[in-house]
Amino acid sequence: MIYLDNAANTPVAPEVLNAYADTVRNYIANPNSTHPLGMAAKERMEKEMELTASFFPYEEGKTENRVIYTSGASEANNLAIKGIAENYRYNGKHIISTCLEHSSVSGSLTYLQSKGYEIDMVDIRQDGTVDLDHLQELMRKDTVLVTICAVDSELGTRQPIEQIAKIVKEYEGCYFHTDATQAIGKTEVDYSEVDLITFTPHKFFGLNGMGALVKKSNVVLTPLIHGGASTTNYRSGTPVLAEAVALNAALSLQKEQSKTWESHVAELKSYLLEKLAAYPLVQINSTQCALPYFLNMGVKGVRATAFKEALDKREVCISIKSACSVTNNPSRSVYAITKDRKRALSSFRLSFSHMTTKEELDAFLEQFDGCYKELTN
Repeated sequence: MIYLDNAANTPVAPEVLNAYADTVRNYIANPNSTHPLGMAAKERMEKEMELTASFFPYEEGKTENRVIYTSGASEANNLAIKGIAENYRYNGKHIISTCLEHSSVSGSLTYLQSKGYEIDMVDIRQDGTVDLDHLQELMRKDTVLVTICAVDSELGTRQPIEQIAKIVKEYEGCYFHTDATQAIGKTEVDYSEVDLITFTPHKFFGLNGMGALVKKSNVVLTPLIHGGASTTNYRSGTPVLAEAVALNAALSLQKEQSKTWESHVAELKSYLLEKLAAYPLVQINSTQCALPYFLNMGVKGVRATAFKEALDKREVCISIKSACSVTNNPSRSVYAITKDRKRALSSFRLSFSHMTTKEELDAFLEQFDGCYKELTN
């Protein structure tokens, strides 16, 4: 089996799994309980929240109400977007985003649109990045939120988050949210001027079923979940200490190793691109602004669904788009940069990790060659 779908999910690192298991064994009490074991769990939980906040050190010394642990990035995105929109609705109902966003972002925006909010989409340049001039044109006094991903999940384009943040900062009453799910562990981003950051650790060798929203302390949200004490006013429910420990273990691992990982993956991607150049019908969609972890490509005249099915039979695991997208629709990201519907329908994504080997890529190329000949003749 050849696994080239690391943007959808990564294997759990032993360090993360061990951290989770040790915490489950050593802390048996509810952190909300007032007896000695509960107080010990609460004290450890507070330390873990401080540790999570320290990975995004734009408000030194301020940790209260900054970290909100969730069930994943989808919940975190919903909380960030709906929470801002609802709480600051009297300031305005105008929101700006892009066509590159994960479905948990676009779905939240569609919901808000049905409630009377006005949604504008920023143009995407041919290199896959946001058109900053167009963003500036769209900004208004009643704009309450700009939500743009740090790295999109299909092309893998690294967005100019730092420059976007400077534009948003000029508008009092407007907040900037970035979905950093595909960025953390893959590239360095200056989040110092970002108001809300969301992510999930299963994209960088953490566990599934957990995520986080890290925000500036002055940002107030309307909760999605009400009732029941927790570590924050913004998300009710029993705090899960082991998940917080595991999330921080994954964050620590990526902080230590991300540069080494990126160098390895960049070499692999260059090697693969060199080999794919021998196929005249191959179209490479990821631009120079894409991270080395992503390669969005397609074969001209062959629908992505057909090519993926052929690879499935040969035990090669890839994605047509992000794992949460509707399969048979054209890629919005590819269409945004090419304006070619057929090309958007033929595109699929390979995604790598530091665990990917040259031998795996050679095995992929062998199977790809068979599919290519079968589907283009």
